[in-house]
Amino acid sequence: MSSTWEIVIGMEVHVQPRTRSKMFCGCAIGELGDPPNTHVCEVCLGLPGVLPVPNKAAVEACLKTALALGCEIPRHTKFDRKNYMYPDLPKGYQISQYDLPMSVNGHLEVGGHKVRIRRVHLEEDTGKLVHAGDKLHKAWESYVDLNRAGVPLMEIVTEPDIRSADQARDYAMELRTLLRTIGASEADMEKGQLRAEPNVSIRRQGSEELGVKTELKNINSFRALHRAILFEVDRHRQVLESGGTVVQETRGWSEAEQRTFSQRSKELAEDYRYFPEPDIPPLELDPPWIERLREALPEMPAPRRERLVRAHGLPASDVAVIGADRELADLFEGAVATGAAAKQVANWIVGEVAPTGKLPSAANLGELVKLVTDGSITRDQGREVLAESVETGRTPAEIVAEHGFQQVSDESELRVLAQAVIDANPKAAADFRGGKKQAMQALMAELRKRAPQANPRAANEVLIRLLS
Repeated sequence: MSSTWEIVIGMEVHVQPRTRSKMFCGCAIGELGDPPNTHVCEVCLGLPGVLPVPNKAAVEACLKTALALGCEIPRHTKFDRKNYMYPDLPKGYQISQYDLPMSVNGHLEVGGHKVRIRRVHLEEDTGKLVHAGDKLHKAWESYVDLNRAGVPLMEIVTEPDIRSADQARDYAMELRTLLRTIGASEADMEKGQLRAEPNVSIRRQGSEELGVKTELKNINSFRALHRAILFEVDRHRQVLESGGTVVQETRGWSEAEQRTFSQRSKELAEDYRYFPEPDIPPLELDPPWIERLREALPEMPAPRRERLVRAHGLPASDVAVIGADRELADLFEGAVATGAAAKQVANWIVGEVAPTGKLPSAANLGELVKLVTDGSITRDQGREVLAESVETGRTPAEIVAEHGFQQVSDESELRVLAQAVIDANPKAAADFRGGKKQAMQALMAELRKRAPQANPRAANEVLIRLLS
């Protein structure tokens, strides 16, 4: 990107709050892959004579999110009708919020950069259109699945404070971590529970005037978000530098073709003809209830990461993994509380627990780490013990006793093993004696192959003594 241009991005993120039923009716929220149109009723089908009733759990999740983002909560809020005629919204309008949203004026710190939050409000989702056809014969059919119609959504809107594709991706990732930490949403992008919609524009460096923006719709992975913004920024630059004009429009992202494509011209607020939802009276948000929600919030991700670094001296790479998930952070602190070494606990979580997504209890992880650290079992044996402990819930000590796991630490046994390895690998031994310290890796690999149960630290020390 030429240094003469500045990127300006505002983000709209749609998040499905953690609820059992839809926003304005009692229909269950189904799973991906459920048969079409099986989670519908008169309300979400928009049939005449029905009345919507707001979902209190969705309102609470929205308020918790707003409080975690430092937003102001007004005393009164209301729902509005946002009118547009799409086949995936059978009643012909969406119940959303317009001029009196549930919260305003918050912020989220991302890598030392402050992104202002304009509003967090509630609305309902639309259904899903499925198109099938034959390009050759131009025979097309469209189907609609209304299972998602009426599912609650929080919309989190930022000011245009983001200045790069990296910042946009990092903002979305930090927001997901916060949502999971406070329990407002699972925020699983693969399940459509978090969808990012960046509004992208560019302007000349030093200019205060915003450029014409395009909105990228329904991006469902962090990698796609990053790539779509990079593509769109470069497209804007090429259009402007060739003397053209960027058109305000809504565009989609093709993962297969790695490009954006036009979907429709971008509507303005006036096009939606907002007016107050006549079937839902304005809501009065009780201040004591708001304060109870605020007091019940857990420690936020960024302060917790800072505390983990400060209290345990963990490297930033470990904290980035552990601090990105509240359950992993709780597991780490619980295991350390048993007396296990913090760095060793972090190594096990980052290397063995996080990749599998299967969590042991904090007590069992702490016990396992201590068994490996004090030499009672080897690292490989520890992996077996961890897997069985997660599967059965049994303690590492019980599993070790049952399988007879033990680690060879007796020096006389290790001397015999080490001498055999040296005799079988004269070149590696000569290299080590000649100053090539990396040759020790080959010797240790051979020793572990011969005796997987050997204590690696003690075996290393014996090899060094014999070679010296």
